[in-house]
Order: sequence, then structure tokens, then C-alpha cells
Amino acid sequence: MKKKSFLASALGIAIPVGLQSMLQSSFSMIDQLMVGQLGTTAVSAVEVAGRPAFIYSVVTGAVAAIAGIMISQYLGMKDSDMADRSLSVNLAITAVLAALFTALCLSVPDQIVGIFVGDAPAIRSAGGAYLRIIVWTYLPMGIASILAVMIRCMDKAVWPLAAGITSAVVNTGLNYVLIFGHLGFPAMGITGAAIASVISQLVNLLLIFLMFCFLRRGKRFHFNLRVGKAFWSQYLAMLWPLLVTEFLWSLGQNVNTFIYGHLDPGDLAAMSMTGPVQGLFIGALSGVSQAAGILIGKRLGAGEYREAYGESKKLVGYGLAGSLILSVVLIGIRDFYVTLYNVEPQVQETAGMLLLAFAMLAPVKVANMILGGGVVRSGGKTGYIMVIDVVGTWLVGVPLGLVTAFVFHMPVFWVYFILSQEELVRLIMTVFVFKRGGWMNRLEAARD
Repeated sequence: MKKKSFLASALGIAIPVGLQSMLQSSFSMIDQLMVGQLGTTAVSAVEVAGRPAFIYSVVTGAVAAIAGIMISQYLGMKDSDMADRSLSVNLAITAVLAALFTALCLSVPDQIVGIFVGDAPAIRSAGGAYLRIIVWTYLPMGIASILAVMIRCMDKAVWPLAAGITSAVVNTGLNYVLIFGHLGFPAMGITGAAIASVISQLVNLLLIFLMFCFLRRGKRFHFNLRVGKAFWSQYLAMLWPLLVTEFLWSLGQNVNTFIYGHLDPGDLAAMSMTGPVQGLFIGALSGVSQAAGILIGKRLGAGEYREAYGESKKLVGYGLAGSLILSVVLIGIRDFYVTLYNVEPQVQETAGMLLLAFAMLAPVKVANMILGGGVVRSGGKTGYIMVIDVVGTWLVGVPLGLVTAFVFHMPVFWVYFILSQEELVRLIMTVFVFKRGGWMNRLEAARD
């Protein structure tokens, strides 16, 4: 594959996926900016009530990653039947996960929120009410993400982007109407933000489903879970390390939220203000990671290992260049961004410092996302990633966060900056695995 055609293929996936990820992150940013006009309590309530959704999204993201690995490799083998069976299995597993998370959150919403805020009854009550509604985004969000994987693997990455744009517009409009009470609707506050998110996710799912049906009109998709023991053995060998990885990583992030929630009362609000920006930043470059998963996966499926290794290095270089540019932009706009929130000046100042720390750390985070989350995963040997992430999160990040916060009582800026050194540890380990080449693996076309 020539350099120009490879770059065109990479950009054809990376740009639409990156824009779509940014739009998905914009759901959070729009909610936060509009809810931010309601004060610090409302901002904190939305942040903590979104923690279960965060865990759910990373777990289902693991399932979507497996779907991408399998579908891209089977398409590289020209085996469309196995690609369809893989899609069916991953849709079913995502639906089960959505049902489990929804049931748990509806059973004890106030208790779940209370884990993160301790003795803060106002935040606990508002967060519980928000969580009872936002849980209904879980199923449509999960199913849409799996269907979008198949659409991207069929070289139609722009299509899910169009659905994302539409749903983002719906979310923004409904936020304006329902949060503040316009066009005859009552002002519903954070409840309105939750309802807007549910409706917009349903719109996104409907559009993705219609696009998928149109794309497959020449060859109808048959939901087929008839796969043999060899398939399940291969599938579970990839899935369980990734599920463990994502669950433990997300649990570690929730420990971090626990830490921030037990520092100064304004620190949690400041950290939550940075979340949407971080999501947009990482989302903008997540397309390179997805492009790596698809393009390198197809190379491995075709047995083209040398090309896979060379193109992987190019993709990491593209991501690093993009992250450096965005870091400079973020440093330039951070002071303006924090003034968009109707919170205390001290909270705004703290949020600005946290954004500076993130901008400094972002290139390392992006390199990990592309190399570990895209390239190394594409071969299906997800055990490598499990070990790297467990070491980074639980042997480096979490201990550093607890010690800096509760032993040395450092300000939140230094707590965040020091615990984030886990990213550097991850990158060192991932580069070592990449250079050894053991991640380059071709799946077996296992049937019943």
C-alpha cells in the first residue's frame, strides 16, 4: 500500500470517528455548560451521577473493541459470514450488559451517588434523581456503538458521524428547552438535561440502525448466534482480559473521583468542569486509534505482518503530532473556558490549572490510546493490555492519588498531575510489547 493511499485510508476513518467522538463528548459538555448555570451543586450532581455510565461505557467499549478486532480481521480474510456472526454475538452481549447496569442503577441510585460524595445530601439527592433517568441511555448507546463498528469496517465511517451530528443537535435543542423552560415547557433543571440525553441517544440509535439496514440491503443481515466452542474459546480469550482491563481502569477512575470528592468542596466541581474538555480532546484523536484497530486488523487478517508493523508506527506519529497541536490550543483557551461556568472564582482558577496539567500530559495519553488501545489490541492478544493497565492504574495511579491526597494533603492540581504519571508507566510497557512483535496475531475462522 502506497503512503498516499494509506494516509487517505487512515484519514477516511480517523476524521469521521474523531468528529463523532467529539460530538459524543459534546453531550457531556453541553449538559455541563448549561447545568453549570445552575450552580456548583448541580454541576457536582451531574458529575457523580455520570460515574455508572462511565463504567458502563468503558465496559461496552471493550465489547465494541472486540467486535472491531473480529470484524476487521474477518473482512481482511474475505469471510463475511464470520463477520456477521461476530456482530450478532457482540450485539447480544451488549444488550445483556445494558440490562444489568440499568437494573442495578434503578435499584439503588441514591446509594450509588452517595459513594462518591460522602456527607453531601443536596448533591446526593439531585444526583440520584438524575441517575434514575440517565440509565435509559445505556441500551441505545451500547447497541448503536456496536452497529457503528460494522459500518466503519465497511468503509462508511462518515455515516455514523452524520447520525452523531443529528443527535447532538437534538440534544442541544432539548437542553435549551427543558433545562431552562422555553417554548411552553417548565424549567426542569438537571432532570431536563437527563431527558434530553435519553431522547438524543434514541435518535442516534434509530439513525444508525436505518443506515445499517440500507448498507446491507443487497445482503440481508441475519442475527446468528450459532457459533461453536472454538469460536467462544477464541472470543472469550480476547474478551475477558479486556473486560477486566476496562472495568478495573474505570473503577480506578472512580477511586479518583472519590479522592476529589473528599478534598475541598470546590475541587470536585473543578474536576468535573475539565471532563468535557478532556473528552473532546481525546475524542478528536480517538479516530486515529480506531483507524489503527481497523486498518492494522485487516492487515493481520490478511497475514501482512510487515506492513502492519510499519503502518502502526505511522499512525502513532500522526496521533502525537495532533496531540501537540491540540495541547497548545487548550493552553490558550483554558482561561476563557472556565469563565463559561457560573461557579466561584476559586473553582474557576482550580479548573484552569487542571486543564494546564491535562494539556501537558495529553501527548502521552494519546500515544497510549493509539498504540495500546488500537495497534496492540488489533491482534486479539488482549492479555498484554490487561497487565499494562492493571499495573498503571492499581500499582501506580491509585496509590499515588491516595498518598498525595490523604497523606501529604496536596492541592488537587498536584494530586491529579502526580497520579497521572501512570500514563508514562503504561507507555513504557506498551512500547516494549510493541517492539517485541508478539501482538501480531491472525484470528482463526472458527465456526460451529
